[in-house]
Amino acid sequence: MEQPVVTIIGVGLIGGSIALKLRSLPYAKHVIGVEANEQHAQKALTLGLVDEILPLAEAVKHSTVVIIATPVNAALQVIQQVLPHVTHQTVLDVGSTKVPIVSAAADFSQASNFVPTHPMWGTEFSGPEAATADAFTNKAVVICSHPALLASHLQQAVQLYQALGMHIVYMTPEEHDVHVAYVSHVSHITSFALANTVLEKEKEENTIFELASGGFESTVRLAKSTASMWVPILQQNRDNVLDVLNEHITQLRKFKTCLEKENYTYLAELIEQANSIKKALKQ
Repeated sequence: MEQPVVTIIGVGLIGGSIALKLRSLPYAKHVIGVEANEQHAQKALTLGLVDEILPLAEAVKHSTVVIIATPVNAALQVIQQVLPHVTHQTVLDVGSTKVPIVSAAADFSQASNFVPTHPMWGTEFSGPEAATADAFTNKAVVICSHPALLASHLQQAVQLYQALGMHIVYMTPEEHDVHVAYVSHVSHITSFALANTVLEKEKEENTIFELASGGFESTVRLAKSTASMWVPILQQNRDNVLDVLNEHITQLRKFKTCLEKENYTYLAELIEQANSIKKALKQ
């Protein structure tokens, strides 16, 4: 396979991690960055995440593969800026919502070149300095097909993610948005809500720091994620997230009722039922 030139639009945590890994592999011949934040652009060059920074249209022109790695609200605008410049290029995004961006791409004849994807990895950190080369190894990536997509561009996306060491899961955009509402989006809301609960009830921050154990830290770790990233995600996947939240609230009420009524037998049943999640999670 001829080595592609890869452009990454948005060289923050996800885009920067992809860039860093690609530069260590024989897969890509050249990695171009497109970055609206000048400080991030300079940091990406200093850290060696990309070979060069170019304006969007020029970068797309010289590319084989274009990866949109901006926050999801910006991605809706970027896809409309990229597709008019596309001829032979494969374009893919890495966002946490898929239905809105597939809809945005559908307005263009170049939608045949667009592969909606979502690498299932992330941290609470952001920016080029948060990038890590081995972020995606052995992780899952969701690839979503749509009626306009050409097989050649799908294959190009598959080859890229295989080079990153990921295993591929195929879903429709609608299936993806439902499932990530359960496994990602509601967990962030839970983390934000728990952090606010503790901060409201425990006014002494020093006490939190002293008593916080590994379990608490892992539960609220996601609460350090930024509003600028998560408000657009929750907005774009609002209906699915509301459905999951309703079920989550129902489950919380069960625990509350058990304690109110001192029904510790049912409380044990709820905990044992939850223990079965171990079967679904890789140990």
